[in-house]
Amino acid sequence: MISASIKAPMVRVVTPLCRSLMKHGVTANEVSAVGGLGSSVSAIAFLSHGIYFWGMIVTLFFILFDLLDGTLARMTDSGGSKWGALLDSTLDRISDAAVLGSVAYFLMKTNDRLVPVLFVALVAGGLVSYIKARAEGLGIECNGGLAERTDRLIIIFVALGFAGLGVPYILAVGAWLLALASVYTICERLAIVYRATAGQ
Repeated sequence: MISASIKAPMVRVVTPLCRSLMKHGVTANEVSAVGGLGSSVSAIAFLSHGIYFWGMIVTLFFILFDLLDGTLARMTDSGGSKWGALLDSTLDRISDAAVLGSVAYFLMKTNDRLVPVLFVALVAGGLVSYIKARAEGLGIECNGGLAERTDRLIIIFVALGFAGLGVPYILAVGAWLLALASVYTICERLAIVYRATAGQ
């Protein structure tokens, strides 16, 4: 939902930067690698120690590289490669797992009851992406849903940012919202595929 509304203006913002990167020989795969590895390492370094605010800032900085690699790939003569698409998607899953896994790891130290909710959000978020990939492998377009990746990242990073500033209960609200929205999106995408395959 949110991702669809902000994608076009963000692409217009990053396009000049992508042109500059192309002139300097930077490839989309290199940008994907920096963004994916940087976000994963920063999430583990900060969030696993409960440093939520700065962890959110640094990790989000690297996750924004995801805007660059996609635009950069589309601007090349080939329009991107299958390997590049797989690499980008794989690194996205790793960085998502690093964010939620690191928060869960920190909370496990105090037996926080929020840990199972975060694991549900982690698994459900992965399934949202898996269903889309599997559907596309069957030739079925499976876009949209309540909480795409951008929406899920916004939810958890807003919660982490405010939690880092000391706002009470905001992390719990964000975790529950993320888990419920992800599960709902799974149902939406399963319904899309079911309707597309009805009678087959």
